[in-house]
Amino acid sequence: MVNLVEAQKPLLHGLMKMAGVKPHTVEIEPGTVMNVWVPIETLKKSKKGEKGSETTTTLTKPKKPVVVLVHGFAAEGVVTWQFQVGALTRKYSVYIPDLLFFGGSVTDKADRSPTFQAETLEKCLRKLGVEKCAMVGFSYGGMVVFKMAELYPDLVRGLVVSGSILAMTDSISDETLSRLGFKSSSELLLPTSVKGLKALLSVATHKKLWFPNRLHKDFLEVMFNNRNERGELLEGLVVSNRDATIPQFAQKIYLLWGENDQIFNLELAQNMKQRLGENATFEGIRKAGHLVQIERPCVYNRCLKKFLATLHESGVQK
Repeated sequence: MVNLVEAQKPLLHGLMKMAGVKPHTVEIEPGTVMNVWVPIETLKKSKKGEKGSETTTTLTKPKKPVVVLVHGFAAEGVVTWQFQVGALTRKYSVYIPDLLFFGGSVTDKADRSPTFQAETLEKCLRKLGVEKCAMVGFSYGGMVVFKMAELYPDLVRGLVVSGSILAMTDSISDETLSRLGFKSSSELLLPTSVKGLKALLSVATHKKLWFPNRLHKDFLEVMFNNRNERGELLEGLVVSNRDATIPQFAQKIYLLWGENDQIFNLELAQNMKQRLGENATFEGIRKAGHLVQIERPCVYNRCLKKFLATLHESGVQK
């Protein structure tokens, strides 16, 4: 029987190409590769040589301000950001990476920390010719984006974070899981059944969505691969309260939130804003939950573009 989620991928990928991005595989080092959707204008195919010779693709540096969209834990890049890409590509060079063990990105290294994800993504962006960028991170991707901004302030000139936190401390993890009624992060974020996926979607959205069970089953088969490695990513996410620190960020930080986010609620977001200091601003979007960029894409895109325009006009992203 045809997997309905897999069957719609060519349509989504076609829409992404129409919007101006195309998938490209980057070898970071032997054993580690990342799949990234990159601006089509940065990919140049060399002319064919003699009969039987292969065409090669060369990369050129982006000519517009760069925006990097980093996905969360339940879906790969273009699925997470499908409603944002087309809204941004006219004015920006948009890159949508798949983090390690999502999409086509893999590594044979044992490190499963957000720091390793950030280090790998930084190497990837450098190889793609990106010298500075604004980064947009959702949920798990937000933690990676925060780490990128901390480690590479010369690369990351501003960041937008939605439905995320600086670090998953053991106290935040325990409180969140207890409040939502889950025993572990894996039970919440790595569902193994239609019932589990429905429970995840129930806490991730404001407006309850209905899909037939078959569609849930197909989504589980397509989007939740590399289960062992993703379980290890979740284990590598939690840090002790004693080890949690607040970096001094030089970048402008825009916290763009669904006001009805049940996973990382408004109280967590507003406390984080206070701890981040005067460089951070907060904006809530009504009638939206954790999946704010999918539930309210038009409002989200307006807010996002306004912040990016402010970065560009101030010279931060030029």
